[in-house]
Amino acid sequence: MSTGNGTPPSLPAATAQGTTIKPTDLRGILKYVPRFQGQIFVLALDGAIVADENLSNLLVDIAVLRSLGIKVVLIHGIGQQLVELAALRNVAISDAYGTGVTDAATLDLAIRASSRVSHVILEGLTQNSLKCAITNSIRALPIGIIKGVDQQFTGRVERIDKEFISELIDRSVVPVVPPLAFGPDGKSLRINSDALAAELAEALHATKIIYLTPHGGLEIDGEIRREISVDALRAIIKDKPDQIAETSRSKAMHAVKAIETGTPRVHIVDGRIFDGLINEIFSSEGVGSLVYGNDYQQIRKARRSDVRFIYSLTRNAVRREELIHRTQQAIEKNIDQFFVYEIDENIIACVTLYFYPDMPELAEVGSLYVLPFYHHRGIGKKMVEYACLMAKERGTKRVIALSTQSFGFFTAVCGFEETTKEALPEARLKLYDDSGRNAKVLVKQLT
Repeated sequence: MSTGNGTPPSLPAATAQGTTIKPTDLRGILKYVPRFQGQIFVLALDGAIVADENLSNLLVDIAVLRSLGIKVVLIHGIGQQLVELAALRNVAISDAYGTGVTDAATLDLAIRASSRVSHVILEGLTQNSLKCAITNSIRALPIGIIKGVDQQFTGRVERIDKEFISELIDRSVVPVVPPLAFGPDGKSLRINSDALAAELAEALHATKIIYLTPHGGLEIDGEIRREISVDALRAIIKDKPDQIAETSRSKAMHAVKAIETGTPRVHIVDGRIFDGLINEIFSSEGVGSLVYGNDYQQIRKARRSDVRFIYSLTRNAVRREELIHRTQQAIEKNIDQFFVYEIDENIIACVTLYFYPDMPELAEVGSLYVLPFYHHRGIGKKMVEYACLMAKERGTKRVIALSTQSFGFFTAVCGFEETTKEALPEARLKLYDDSGRNAKVLVKQLT
């Protein structure tokens, strides 16, 4: 593994600002590489991050991503630089962030600030032996008049020349996209960089947007939320917007927009943390905030009307001794433990999640079954992940699973580790011994 200049990536030890991945953690990184190779990440750097002393480290991290076959598009903001330039030149600006009115004087300073910021980024990427290019690929229209106020030179994205950007990416060039666009007359318009990141991610079918900010993450009700579903965030924006810190609101709104238009994950990360970008991408805990879409919309809690279907679904697995036999009465009695995967109103997979009343920190995943026709589509993994997510929401710390024939799937695909039967609660251990199945006992820590 190497950076753009052919030298091994540097992964130094932790600093006071944040955790970091050490060289001994490279095995942990490698498990993510096949998942991300060839995918597009949109990285949006606030102007404050471009001005921060950690920028050079961030650009090294970007070189590492490129060396691993991850495609990168860079967007930058200019808010801090615009404010500083206005103060230096004693010019009153109408808006610093591309969300309000952009008058002629502000646009002129924005063009100058953007040119300087883009050059700083190009210089840093060049020092890491990466090819890069500033593009004129964003076409925009003036926002016009809103509530009686002419927004003047503030624009909204009309079209993105995705073929041009894709060609740059395919040629191993990192596109650098400033928060400026060009109108029908070829003249410049100011664009908010958070909004632009969402638009680019949609056009390029990006896997992630990573907002790099001078803040700890997405702050809601005075605390940094490490992860939140898009549905929950949308509800907060609609019903209790004041719970979201002012510094987080723009990114929260555009994270929701990005996920609604097809981007699965949006990360909000403190760009000042040394190795923060690498840790956010290549560790399960991360260092920032994750906003995620509903990957599990085809999964629901089972109903009593599903009992017969679940029984029929699992009969073949019982015959092959993959699953323990359950009567229809037993399934009905424990129907609240079942989740099912539905396609066109047909149940094609199921899983159970059992919580131990005397051990709230422990839950058990079981009865995982996917119809053979739907194998190799990631459905089994999604079912286990969903069960773990439900367990985590209940405050569970560990999930166990018992398997006689699918333990390789649990360890290699779902992140479980083999343990001894002593990890089982006393009552469960007795059932285990009485069954005589000698199943592997697997455990997963929920961080």
